[in-house]
Amino acid sequence: MYTRNSFLSNISPVVKNLLIINVIMYLATVLIGDSMYEKFSLFYFSSPFFKPYQLVSHMFMHGSFTHIFFNMYTLFIFGNVLERVWGGQKFLFYYFVTGIGAALLHLGVAYLQLQGYISNGNFMGVQSIMLTPTVGASGAIYGLLLAYGMLFPNNIMQLIFPPVALKAKWFVINFGALELLLGLSGRGGNIAHFAHLGGMIFGYFLIMYWKKNNRMYY
Repeated sequence: MYTRNSFLSNISPVVKNLLIINVIMYLATVLIGDSMYEKFSLFYFSSPFFKPYQLVSHMFMHGSFTHIFFNMYTLFIFGNVLERVWGGQKFLFYYFVTGIGAALLHLGVAYLQLQGYISNGNFMGVQSIMLTPTVGASGAIYGLLLAYGMLFPNNIMQLIFPPVALKAKWFVINFGALELLLGLSGRGGNIAHFAHLGGMIFGYFLIMYWKKNNRMYY
């Protein structure tokens, strides 16, 4: 008997549910508007808009179609592999640890920036820290990239732009170095580069902990 597998049946369960939740949240944001950002984006700790649950909810919010498309595409590509290696429970734990870790590093950097603005009397800068929301699953996505590079360091990855092939370990190292450079330089617009680095850093230490305690695959 011949059966045709649907596209969704080839997606691992946790990744599938993460994709669905992200898409639902994006559509709700398009339909409802700014109030979704006020409630579910991540704001600075002392902002009047901050709520503790935003450390998680911001991971399911995105600022544009391009933003969610590339994050979900990367989740689909690398998340499927990692969930099948680790199992759903460990994969989901890793995903949230890296996503929340990314948020914490981002807020830590914002704290340092805030102190500089206060000492310099830059009240526009203070207002920007307090009122600017942070959205996206990118911290967790960069954590997945890091994990793939550590588990499959010699797998070849083909980049679309620039059109070059790299081993996964070099792909991860280059991306990490680029995020650090952009973060330190202050370039890259409104992209939270240190959040991306935070996802990679928390992912690295979590994987090293699992390796040290022989808990990588169970």
